[in-house]
Amino acid sequence: MNKFKLGVAQLTSIDDVRANLTHIERLYLEAVRKDADLAVFPENSLYLRIRSAGAIEGLNLAGAEAAQLDKLVAKHGTPLMLTTPVAATGGKAHNSTVLFQRGLPARVLYSKIHLFDVDVAGAPPVRESDGFHRGVEPAVVEIDGWKFGLSICYDLRFSELFVRYAQKVDAILIPSAFLVPTGEAHWHVLVRARAIECQCFVAAPAQSGEHVSVQGGSGRSTFGHSLVVDPWGKIITELTRGPEMHVTELNRELIEKTRRQIPMSGHRRL
Repeated sequence: MNKFKLGVAQLTSIDDVRANLTHIERLYLEAVRKDADLAVFPENSLYLRIRSAGAIEGLNLAGAEAAQLDKLVAKHGTPLMLTTPVAATGGKAHNSTVLFQRGLPARVLYSKIHLFDVDVAGAPPVRESDGFHRGVEPAVVEIDGWKFGLSICYDLRFSELFVRYAQKVDAILIPSAFLVPTGEAHWHVLVRARAIECQCFVAAPAQSGEHVSVQGGSGRSTFGHSLVVDPWGKIITELTRGPEMHVTELNRELIEKTRRQIPMSGHRRL
């Protein structure tokens, strides 16, 4: 399968699982209508913690929301991948990428390795380690003959993870919820750099806009600008509005052409 139609979603999730699930279903059906081979959603798809002291609602793979997504995918056939808190032990969750696929049970593919504990000027401090366990291993998933390397948001800054994927995958997924200050400064250059150094497609579905808590109080802002970048580093899709779904056709011939022109795999020394 030389071509792959990838649906990339942009969301404005909040701290209300049912409301987020409604938006996910709507955008998923749009990807189905556009004949996507896979629909991919951002970090914090089902639940985005807005109030720093709030509890994290982690997805239970045996629960009602997972069953609803299972039923949706069973009906329409297009695999659905989302990144969201997943229930764990010790009062914390995992920030994980979950795949829903017809005929198979929902499964966690990857958990975020690098947790975002930072204090960036112009945005509230964030300490993901207060609420999340970190993941420990890179992961690759194959869908319709295409291999996808997995990462989540802050992982984007750690090139050693992506070296593990270089030359081994056709595309890398980076579901994210970037802050506005760091997004404006670093988002485009980092996503493009990962595509260039790995010589593969990179798709980065992102949270976007103003996230207002159902509990009131101050909200959060995310940068958006979901991207699909080709192996040469060219941006081929960029979402600049609010919640939306775009289906982009990826062509393996472009991967092969890029790797022939600059044969990095044979030149790597470290």
